[in-house]
Parts: sequence; structure tokens; C-alpha cells
Amino acid sequence: MLKHLKVFWRGVRQLSGDDAYERYLHHYARHHADAETPPLSKAEFFKQWQDGQWQGVKRCC
Repeated sequence: MLKHLKVFWRGVRQLSGDDAYERYLHHYARHHADAETPPLSKAEFFKQWQDGQWQGVKRCC
């Protein structure tokens, strides 16, 4: 039962975007490990994400 709960919770986190920083770090480690720049901090990552979400016109008309 605990295994099913963990799988469910992982799905909820993926759908909500709550695990975005962990996924970013995983991607960075796999694809940019040899990069000279370190990965973004959690605060920098979410600032960049929010800036991307709120750029441009966000209205219906």
C-alpha cells in the first residue's frame, strides 16, 4: 500500500509542477555535467520560471 501511495504522490507532484526543480537538477546532471557554470539555485530557478510564466500579454481580449 505504501508503494502505491508513493507512486500516486509522485504523480501529483509531477502534475502540479512541485518537482520541477528536482527534474531540472536531474536534467542538468545528465546533459550539462561538463558545463563550466553551476546549476541554478532553487531561488534562481523559480524566479526564472515565474518570469517566463508572466511575460507577454496574459489576457483574453
